[in-house]
Amino acid sequence: MKNALRTTLAAALAAVALAVTAPSAVAAPTGGPEPACYGIPRPAAAPAPRVAANPSTISAGKYNQARKILERAGSYNASKSHLVHGISSVPVWYGTRLLSCSRDEFRQRDRNVAIKKSGMSEAHWTAIHNAARVMGISRW
Repeated sequence: MKNALRTTLAAALAAVALAVTAPSAVAAPTGGPEPACYGIPRPAAAPAPRVAANPSTISAGKYNQARKILERAGSYNASKSHLVHGISSVPVWYGTRLLSCSRDEFRQRDRNVAIKKSGMSEAHWTAIHNAARVMGISRW
């Protein structure tokens, strides 16, 4: 009984060892090492460059300029936010918060507008995107 169990266990270990080493024995393509996802072909060209992430800080002048754009478009939140003064830059969340609050306000106010773009009027959509471009913010 012990011999049968040892033989079976030895055969199983040998099979596992062969199965684990078999894929590495396959020759890799001449273009370099095999990709992490075995069997998935490599892309023919380099992937498109990703949009740069938001900056870590925004200059006070750019924040104030974006705030003025939104205030002129009619944002109550932008008109009630304070101008930045006395410091050279602010954290990026100042700008993202200003954009998201103004966006939500415009969507609420424009819910009965006939022609919409992203849930708001064309003028409000343009103001939000101009303010984001001034601050260098791509995601809010």
